[in-house]
Amino acid sequence: MRTVVEALDHAVARWPERVAWRFDPGRTLTFAEVGRDVGRLAAALAADGVGPGDRVAVLLPNRAEHPLTWLALMRLGAAMVPVNVRYRSADAAHVLALSGASRVVTDASSRGVLDDLDVAPRVLLVDDLLAADAPPAPATVPDEAAVVNVQMTSGTTGRPKGCLLTHRYWATIGQGMVEEFPHLGPADVMLTAQPFSYIDPQWNLVAALLAGAELVVLDGFHPSTFWEQVRAHGVTYFYCLAAMPTLLLRQPPDPADQQHRVRAVQCSAIPPALHAEIEERWGVPWFEAFGMTETGADLRVTPLDHDELVGSGCVGAPTGYREARVDASTGELQLRGAGMMDGYLDDPAATAAAFTDGWFRTGDLARLDDQGRVYLVGRSKDMIRRSGENVAAREVEEVLLTHPGVRLAAVVGVPDEVRGEEVRAFVVAEPGVDAADLAAHCSERLARFKVPRYWSFHDDLPRTPSERVEKRRLPDLPADVVDVAVPRP
Repeated sequence: MRTVVEALDHAVARWPERVAWRFDPGRTLTFAEVGRDVGRLAAALAADGVGPGDRVAVLLPNRAEHPLTWLALMRLGAAMVPVNVRYRSADAAHVLALSGASRVVTDASSRGVLDDLDVAPRVLLVDDLLAADAPPAPATVPDEAAVVNVQMTSGTTGRPKGCLLTHRYWATIGQGMVEEFPHLGPADVMLTAQPFSYIDPQWNLVAALLAGAELVVLDGFHPSTFWEQVRAHGVTYFYCLAAMPTLLLRQPPDPADQQHRVRAVQCSAIPPALHAEIEERWGVPWFEAFGMTETGADLRVTPLDHDELVGSGCVGAPTGYREARVDASTGELQLRGAGMMDGYLDDPAATAAAFTDGWFRTGDLARLDDQGRVYLVGRSKDMIRRSGENVAAREVEEVLLTHPGVRLAAVVGVPDEVRGEEVRAFVVAEPGVDAADLAAHCSERLARFKVPRYWSFHDDLPRTPSERVEKRRLPDLPADVVDVAVPRP
């Protein structure tokens, strides 16, 4: 299949009565029902003027209408701009302005953040679109090079950039999941627990369409009930990342822990010291995997080397469509091959900086073993990785500096046993400004996962001759660190 539209049409024709998606809580749809509702949404969007080349923001929680809208936009030759429902005014405004979205598809429960914006695209309620009696949308011939996502990523040290993702990008990932390990097929029941504004549920959906597999979509990741839901739905495969395995392992043991149908788990950043314990508890192999929004699914451990690599921290070898290299014994990991992004939206300088002779520079430091397998050793980016979320330090700093009592601010990541990293802010502020004030200020403007947990206040911060804060010296500053327990999902 060259395009996701072709994958959808093939699935509808081959498996019309088979369950395609099961949202928990929410709707259960067969492949035929997916095809029907995609047609309805495409017709309504076309009637509103959406057509080839348009960008439409989607601000929805994990309900079936999120991927239905994405597929409908593909039918029209348009692109989705996913917007995280946890965003607040500052980050939502940036995504909408950067993407140039002409419309935003949302629902009554999610649209509130739009009311706080000075300028917002035309708002369309998805339930109204589904109920509309619009004539069928004009037929379009999908082009594998057509952009179907403007997917936001935190990038290196700046604010989120828009990755241009095409049908080819998604088809490459999806077919790789079918033709290579984990060899997904019609007998599989997949599960995803992340918001559909992220990349992972989206590639799960494309892979499920290509494989004829059922996809279970949870409303979020809930450690205390996760395995109960896995058992209830007969799940055979799932992907997770970051703090998820640690949080699952810390749940009380259950006599039913190994009473499930899971045959394989793929996970990014499995804690090496806990890897064997995780597998022993649930009686299923966990396979490391590595990917990025810009490049897709790139590296993975397979059954051929799983036993050797448990607890090693190795993220695997390149997939069949990917090459990997490191420019020194330990250096920056670079990737090349089919199905990568087409670049960053309206940012040719950042695109040029990201690629060298076709090799994408990941910003991650790594080493290779004699079999070409990759071991990550650190990151060169000024970016904080908290529970699988990318937090750009500069974005948080810019919001802090909008507080009238803040004179100078610097944000860094600090190690955290559960979340990988936590966000810490170093602040020079006016008298009377405290951590609770600033945490509340950030919470009103940023998603909660970006709000600093740790705070310290200083008379000044070390700076370079060019007046930039010298972050490498910040940990040496004497300080009383304040822990602000911001409510987090």
